Amino acid sequence: MHSLNQPSTSDYHDAPPAKQHRLPTLLTAAVAMLASHGAAHAQSNVQIYGLIDSAIVLESGGPKGRITKLESGVSNGSRLGFKGEEDLGGGTSAFFLLESGMLVDTGGMDQGGLLFGRQGYVGLRQKDIGALYMGRVYVPIYQTLTTIDPMANQYAGAAGQLMSGAKAGARQNNTVMFISEEMQGWTTQLAYGAGEVAGNAAASRQLGGSLTYSRGDFTARIGYNQTNNATATDSAHNTLMIAKYNFGPVIAGLGYAINHGIGSIDSRDSIAALTIPLGKHTLMATYIDKNDRATSHKYQAHQYAGAYSYALSKRTALYASFAYLSNTNFTTTRFGTGNREYDLGMRFSF
Repeated sequence: MHSLNQPSTSDYHDAPPAKQHRLPTLLTAAVAMLASHGAAHAQSNVQIYGLIDSAIVLESGGPKGRITKLESGVSNGSRLGFKGEEDLGGGTSAFFLLESGMLVDTGGMDQGGLLFGRQGYVGLRQKDIGALYMGRVYVPIYQTLTTIDPMANQYAGAAGQLMSGAKAGARQNNTVMFISEEMQGWTTQLAYGAGEVAGNAAASRQLGGSLTYSRGDFTARIGYNQTNNATATDSAHNTLMIAKYNFGPVIAGLGYAINHGIGSIDSRDSIAALTIPLGKHTLMATYIDKNDRATSHKYQAHQYAGAYSYALSKRTALYASFAYLSNTNFTTTRFGTGNREYDLGMRFSF
């Protein structure tokens, strides 16, 4: 299930942290509190939702050889969430969302053990104008990536393994974000993430935005992100431009990214994507090229990836995916330590 009142986006390649995290009692208390609130105050329209995803992962090509393991959140991040909205009248409504990432293979918590690490925000929406969010949200350039990537930065071939815009971070803390209502096919998104460094407002600051045009079967979008370092003496700039078209039997898309800083980083990313929906069956494929323009060219790389999903019902699906990466000096497959990964798993949403 996607986040409330935001463009659809799936989980970033939330590489599971060390598996010693345990679900805190605070989360249990939060579940009980919000569940009772929804029962006692139905007019607030509080909903509880979730998704459980687990897969067998086979990885190879690493320095220690082949390994098989069980992982959580392979095709979609496992989560437990609470969301609600209240009509304030005059076309204005208030809303909130709290979403916790889980590791179902261990019972721990994802996103480094944060209680609501996936998302957490409160906001206001005005009809025909847009919505204002305050909290921890997905950044505009990441949502641009998941618009073009049919795997939504998931499965073995998560695009974020190579695309620098995603490596800047899927989520942004301490953020005020505005998303406009659609007007003649156009939508605007702006985000400001405060660095919260005393005496230096620019330190660790993050700025982002996107502009989308969507009409019928065609969608084009440009996303931008700037992240300052801890002293505001340097910054990373990422721009991603994408376009896709639904031809009916096939959905095809292309994307191109320009990346500069921090330091001598200078690269270009390209992605070609294909989706073939066949009723309960969905086939997905991507090719990603990393063109490193730095003097060493150490990180030149490309990745081939594919995935298949079969819907047993509206809530339950089986899936399989694979990825091959050409340069392990740059990165590895999503859950692997080598250059090849194969996944076989299941997800259930409620």
